[in-house]
Amino acid sequence: MWTRTAVPGDSAPVLPDGCMDLLWTEGRLFVAGPDTRAYVSDASAVTRFAGVRFFPGTAPAYLGVPAHELRDQRVDLADLWSAEDVRRLTERVDAATDPAAALEAVALARAGDVDPPDPWVRSAVAGLSAGHSVASVADAVGWSERQLHRRARDAFGYGPKTLARVLRLQRALGLARDGVPPADTAARAGFADQAHLARDVRELAGAPLGELLRR
Repeated sequence: MWTRTAVPGDSAPVLPDGCMDLLWTEGRLFVAGPDTRAYVSDASAVTRFAGVRFFPGTAPAYLGVPAHELRDQRVDLADLWSAEDVRRLTERVDAATDPAAALEAVALARAGDVDPPDPWVRSAVAGLSAGHSVASVADAVGWSERQLHRRARDAFGYGPKTLARVLRLQRALGLARDGVPPADTAARAGFADQAHLARDVRELAGAPLGELLRR
């Protein structure tokens, strides 16, 4: 669970992290699909948000739609579920004293009615997070690389190579925020060198590493 208040001119980007979110803002429930680039909100007024962030690959089982259909999108929940059900749920969260807690209750109630994600999802995320190759991750879950790619698109919104880049970016950001120098961050996160780190940060996050840290 997370909460945030956006204000006009807020330029803090939402960075790719392999996750999807169920979100509330007053009068609206919607879904943030898996991002392949930084997303910057365009709030024109002070706006409250609450969100449920799903572990990578687990949201499609919950939402009932393949992740690649939502890639780089913000989609109203009523486009995925019954419009009448979503209207009722939105009213419930809107009326709550603690909208974040109400949204969490909505998420938990829905989770009890759907099948859990396939076990391979966590195995794949763990392997790619540890810097293992796509070939070794595919072998570990018992599939060919082509099979893993096809299933990864449904679960994560993109193939395992893109997921590995996103997870590596998040590793690097965590190290940099802890004060690890850029060259050491690159080596420890699994980049070829500092220049490779800089390129990936710009491509995925849309800004240099130093600027992201200042934000």
